[in-house]
Amino acid sequence: MFMPNAPIGQPVPGFSDADLIKRSASSVPEPARRLTEVAKLIDISKCIGCKACQSACIEWNDTHPEMETFQGTYMNPHDLTPNMFTLMRFNEWTNPETDKLEWLIRKDGCMHCSDPGCLKACPAPGAIVQYSNGIVDFVHDNCIGCGYCVKGCPFNIPRISQTDHKAYKCTLCSDRVAVGQGPACAKACPTHAISFGTKDEMKAEAADRVKDLNARGYKNAGLYDPPGVGGTHVMYVLQHANDPTAYSNLPKDPKISSLVQAWKGAGKFAGLAAIGFAAVASVAHAVFAGQNKVTKHDEEEGEALTKEDA
Repeated sequence: MFMPNAPIGQPVPGFSDADLIKRSASSVPEPARRLTEVAKLIDISKCIGCKACQSACIEWNDTHPEMETFQGTYMNPHDLTPNMFTLMRFNEWTNPETDKLEWLIRKDGCMHCSDPGCLKACPAPGAIVQYSNGIVDFVHDNCIGCGYCVKGCPFNIPRISQTDHKAYKCTLCSDRVAVGQGPACAKACPTHAISFGTKDEMKAEAADRVKDLNARGYKNAGLYDPPGVGGTHVMYVLQHANDPTAYSNLPKDPKISSLVQAWKGAGKFAGLAAIGFAAVASVAHAVFAGQNKVTKHDEEEGEALTKEDA
């Protein structure tokens, strides 16, 4: 369940390279220890759209989102930015079964996929890492700002800063989790719509909430933990789990794009095979045909061309 703040004055260890299970564009050894998988559960049926989570995120990460003008929506800013890692999205939705208008509010941000498309697409060694507890983190010193992580994310989450040309997103407050605290957004939520704990605990809590929603007439209530990305470490309890797109276009069956899969899968091995073939062909040519030599005839033709140009 929700983790209390760590005792003041008592040093606690943080995450290290020994806790990594994935590292972009490189490999890591099997970690000596396995952290317990963690997850954040967002119960949309409890959310009141107060944006306390947004404010807590800004405060903890010391970001400074730009002030925007009203654009006809309660969303402010109107989209995720390099300085706004989480965003309340508001949607008016007409329930096709009751023909009644419903106000669906969703906290958007990184889903911390078990199979992260951002990490798979990233060409910069060590720019994106995944800890054994499931958190996907960005290492900005290694980021080259290419934007491939944006293309690889099936949820369209990372944003590239035009100031330092680095990619940014929610880190699930990895620095807080590393010292035994929960994410700042969960700490600030006044309705307990955001919970944090082990993934097993969050799935059990979600099952209880779904049961309660079913009893209150939401027959399609369910847990959003999409298998197409191996499950996520940010999950939703949805009143209408049969139609996630009603929640500001939450993907129904998110998957890593086939282009990224091909690039890092068959395409990668095909490229390595082509390089290997070219190397073998070069060696064979040198052994059997020998090195290219300039003949006397070639020299005479070169001198003639030089004289013509002069």
